[in-house]
Amino acid sequence: MMLYYYIYGRLMSATILALRARLDRFGVLLSGLCLLHCLAGLFLVGILGLGGSALLDPAIHRFGLIAAVVVGASTIGLGALRHGRMLPLAVGTFGLILMASAVIVGHGSAEAVLTICGVLLVASAHVINMRSGC
Repeated sequence: MMLYYYIYGRLMSATILALRARLDRFGVLLSGLCLLHCLAGLFLVGILGLGGSALLDPAIHRFGLIAAVVVGASTIGLGALRHGRMLPLAVGTFGLILMASAVIVGHGSAEAVLTICGVLLVASAHVINMRSGC
């Protein structure tokens, strides 16, 4: 019976680690897509004057922030609990704060800078979290 619990515990631990790693990779992908959206928006709207209503819709930014908070907080937070390192949690939290500030500030260059910096920090936190896996 002891062997069963040992094997079950190891299997569950491996499953949780695999899920967390997948979610961290998804977080990096989500951050990359957000960065691409921001840069494409700056280029298409600022330089070419195209797609302003679709790319600059505030609903997209609010949805992106909610997705970033859900994925980032769950994976980075669970990772910090698992491996005990607070660096990914601190970096990710600061990145999410910058992203939330960008939504509050509204459209403009300040929003772009805050969003890009926030996204880069959240993506970095996911990468640090993946490398800190135990």
